[in-house]
Amino acid sequence: MYHLAVGQPDPQGPHTRDEVYYVISGRAAIQVADERQAVGPDSIVHVAASVDHRFHDIIEDLDVLVFFAGPPAA
Repeated sequence: MYHLAVGQPDPQGPHTRDEVYYVISGRAAIQVADERQAVGPDSIVHVAASVDHRFHDIIEDLDVLVFFAGPPAA
């Protein structure tokens, strides 16, 4: 589980494994590499290993279920 409050910065950086985010509640935007998209309840976002990504513009407290998968990136 990953929780970010309204206005809280997202300190995460690239990870060594692929990730899938499932938004349980809240509203924000996510930047994945050069692509930005709005997210809200039931949004699903895939982030490949080693890709820069971050939630921002959090307008409702965000609760996200995070899945890591695959072998670590070399």
